[in-house]
Amino acid sequence: MTRVPHVVVLGGGFGGLSAATGIRDALDPSQAEVTVIDKRGWFMVGFAKLWIMRGTRTFEDSAVDIGRIEKRGIRFVKDEVSGMDLASKTVRAGSRDIRYDFLVIALGARLAPERIPGLAEHALILYDHSHLPEIRRRLGSMRSGRLALAIAGMPYKCPPAPFEAGLLINSMLEESGARPSVRFDVYSPAPATLPAAGSEVSGRVLRMMESRGISFHGCRRIEAVEPGRIVFEGGAEAGFDLLLAVPPHEAPEILYRAGLAEPGGFVRTGRDCRTRHEGVYAVGDAVTLPAEGGLAVPKAGIFAEGQGGVVAQSIVSQILSEGRAPLYDGRGGCFLESGEGTASLIEVDMFGQPAPVTRITEPAAAHLDAKKEFELERLRRWF
Repeated sequence: MTRVPHVVVLGGGFGGLSAATGIRDALDPSQAEVTVIDKRGWFMVGFAKLWIMRGTRTFEDSAVDIGRIEKRGIRFVKDEVSGMDLASKTVRAGSRDIRYDFLVIALGARLAPERIPGLAEHALILYDHSHLPEIRRRLGSMRSGRLALAIAGMPYKCPPAPFEAGLLINSMLEESGARPSVRFDVYSPAPATLPAAGSEVSGRVLRMMESRGISFHGCRRIEAVEPGRIVFEGGAEAGFDLLLAVPPHEAPEILYRAGLAEPGGFVRTGRDCRTRHEGVYAVGDAVTLPAEGGLAVPKAGIFAEGQGGVVAQSIVSQILSEGRAPLYDGRGGCFLESGEGTASLIEVDMFGQPAPVTRITEPAAAHLDAKKEFELERLRRWF
């Protein structure tokens, strides 16, 4: 009897769920076995973190048990990937060795605040869900002083998110009455808010910030953080009473040990999402996928989802011996919420010709409704 091919997906985020469910939608269990391994055991649409910070959501109302995919005929293993032998096509999850025919790496990017001396000790991490209640508490009790939001490394997940957080925080301070007494500064190592999006989109985002009295400081690369003080390369300094940070990102350690991720970087793929190892794909935030003009596909859920779909098509084609070789189209979009009951839509085509194209709409209530529907549609599709 012919053995059923086994597809193992490492990671239960956008990319991993898109790949796993795409394969299962196309093939029944007699044609392919699909296993998802994830150490957290829960899934959350990333932008829900800002709603938790804002107080309009809780973690419990936003996180979904990944184990629910088992009703789709997908096996779920809640454990950490502790080993990977690409030669023998085996991964180790906890104490179990799991063989695969196809491997999809969708482990995301690891937050690495320890790479900046003092950052972990003196900042609250905006992208860490466990820090959100304290961020909300500190913002709620703030009556005056200096608030800093610092991007401490690039690339980072969801490029517009720190600026969206700034707009939402601004509205929180306005509601508490503290805004006139709070100085609010945003620091970035980049020269513009969204440099990959081009001058027009970056300028629009900058004007949204400045219209609310939020000061943006570009080309500020953090060297260290001390109590009440950020030290930048070149000797410049800035004070703060509350520091919120987007820390440096890096690939999970297991990908360096396996020789998949570049030193200090991520797994490099092309538009077919294949690695240099047979049957091994990589998608999402763990990946550097080069685009035109020296740019790379952004690290955001919508792009990981698209890459996962390409991987699903590729694996299905191989199992069915169809010979198709799909390529990722680099298209996606994200929402920039204003804090005033509206949102803008940022649309991206990373493989547009002759260069990547990014557009931003005017803020509108309809885009905020679309943002909420985006979350619900993914939850319905995958769970």
